[in-house]
Amino acid sequence: MKKLVPLLVDALLVVLFCAIGRRSHDEAILTGLLKTFWPFGIGLAIGWVAAVAVASRMRDEEGRAAHFDGTALWPTGVLVWFGTLCGGMVLRVISGQGTAFSFIIVAACVLALFLLGWRAAIKAVN
Repeated sequence: MKKLVPLLVDALLVVLFCAIGRRSHDEAILTGLLKTFWPFGIGLAIGWVAAVAVASRMRDEEGRAAHFDGTALWPTGVLVWFGTLCGGMVLRVISGQGTAFSFIIVAACVLALFLLGWRAAIKAVN
């Protein structure tokens, strides 16, 4: 269960990102949230799969498999952020949703703040 908490935090933050975006454009939040969320949700899953795959290939100083840390800023957080952003944008294009350049920049910044920010805060506290 403890290993799923970072995934849950990420998912909730991506939902929040989508809800904020819908609200900022005066769109119905609850009725259209799934339409906005699904590309980024799949992107989030892609990022997590990539992070787990990279971690499984990493070795410690003694050659043993490294421990996967869902709260790590690097490589987990960066891969989760990158997968969420890129996967979300590609799926938005495929599904006919908007991907204006300004939206990509805003999404990159907000998702970085959300998905990397909480990990950086945990690292700073520890």
